[in-house]
Parts: sequence; structure tokens; C-alpha cells
Amino acid sequence: MNPQFKLEKLHLSDCSITKKQSLILTSALKSNPSHLRELDLSENNLGNTEVKHLCAVLKDSHCKLERLRLSYCDMTDEGCSDVTSALKSNPSHLRELDLS
Repeated sequence: MNPQFKLEKLHLSDCSITKKQSLILTSALKSNPSHLRELDLSENNLGNTEVKHLCAVLKDSHCKLERLRLSYCDMTDEGCSDVTSALKSNPSHLRELDLS
């Protein structure tokens, strides 16, 4: 959450992230979203609620995320709709999206 921390890539695939950890992560990303370029949360138990919180980060105009990987997560059509909505509101930077 330190604004001087300039994390650009965060790979947490297959880390068994819990709902609580997901909320902590999205809270940290919301507080300092401008430097992160790549986020990989694949193969985690991220449901619709967790994805919705992540989408709040994606909607932030300061978010410059270029690669987002959410493959093999547990989201449904609702989660995919939230991602779509977030990307429509801030589409300029994302170059790669993996929802497989």
C-alpha cells in the first residue's frame, strides 16, 4: 500500500488465495494502481465476489494494467460480465486478457 512501492508484475497463480486475502490484495491495488502492468491470478479460487472487487481496480482511471490472467478461476457469467464492464470503462491499456 506504500505509494512509493512501484510493483509492475505480480504473479500469484495457483497460490490458493482465500477470499480474505483477495480482499486485502484488491485493497492494496486500489491504493496504488498506477504502476502495475501485469497481474496473474490464474488457478485460484476466485469467485464472482472476488472478481467484482478486482474490477473496481480495473475501472480506476489510474490503472495501467496491460496483462490480466484469470484462467481456471471459479467465476461464472456474472464475473465475466463484471470484467467486461470494467474494461469498457477503462479500455486503453489492456493488451492481454486470459479468462480460459
